[in-house]
Amino acid sequence: MNYKYKLVAAAVAVVTLAGCSDGAERRRQANQDFNYLNTQPLESWTLPSDAQSAQVNDYAIPAGDYQGEIGPGVDIRPPQQVLALIPGARALRDAEGITLVMVKQQDLDDVWAVTQTLIAEQNIGLRSQTANAIETDWMSWNNEDEDTELGSRYRIEKSVDGSRYSYRIKLVDWREGGAEQPVSVENKERYSILMTNLVTSRYDEQEREQARLRAQQLVKQIPISMGQDRSGLPVIIARAPYNVFWERLPELLGQLGFTIEGRNRSQGVVEVQFKSPDDAFWTELGTQPIDLENRAYNLQLGDLGNRTSINITDTDGKPVTEQALNSLAPVMAAAIDRANQG
Repeated sequence: MNYKYKLVAAAVAVVTLAGCSDGAERRRQANQDFNYLNTQPLESWTLPSDAQSAQVNDYAIPAGDYQGEIGPGVDIRPPQQVLALIPGARALRDAEGITLVMVKQQDLDDVWAVTQTLIAEQNIGLRSQTANAIETDWMSWNNEDEDTELGSRYRIEKSVDGSRYSYRIKLVDWREGGAEQPVSVENKERYSILMTNLVTSRYDEQEREQARLRAQQLVKQIPISMGQDRSGLPVIIARAPYNVFWERLPELLGQLGFTIEGRNRSQGVVEVQFKSPDDAFWTELGTQPIDLENRAYNLQLGDLGNRTSINITDTDGKPVTEQALNSLAPVMAAAIDRANQG
């Protein structure tokens, strides 16, 4: 398996967290050079016989036996972080690996199924497999921020303890350039997190696809009518939850002569350019043309619980006429009915 931190869209965040993009050498070197390694050893300070000692301990380095890399061995990349892609899950780190604690049994089962799917898709070999544990064979990583090809093996486990649903990934073996080496603390953490993120990103991708398919099914039964917003102003009402209607709206608008220029889901704004289709289109659809000029508009969606409101303004924020809204409502309804029949 040959990863470059780009398996799925969510894994883009992994690239960002990995640091700059100047290659392995820059990511492991000091600012300018390693001349600091040639610094002469410190010597004890000898006071002149007529001097009085005045010590300040503000910058004193505590005594201790400190273990760690120096020079080119120092890894200056920011640490990896577990991507929060599973709703409600908590990520716990320890010296051995990463544990995801889920809130529901179903979440644990789904992540476990995604793990098996990912292993199959990427042809990852297995050393052993039981109902609750998987031990992989060697996996290769060719990352541009490493000096050589890396290999790793993982043990992946799931467990249930009361209401605690745990999913754990642990890096068990390591090799560089084809040669097995002891697993360093840094590599164990970095590549346990990376593997965890690959699984959770695949989970997120699957959940998004399932949500899209559910939205397609739900949107087939959406009645469209005129109504009023909370201020009493005329709006189009789609009898579907906001998140459902939002997913289907781009396809619906594209059928009616609208070109989407931009979208902001949190604000409920869709920027569009309208160009009315020809007369044959309206005859086939069985409605009158939309009473809008060929120009840019903003659609403003509102979340009304189990319904969604739609209003239209020009680029200056001025609402279109009630007549224009009245012309759009039956067109949207007819387009949905045609899609259901297709």
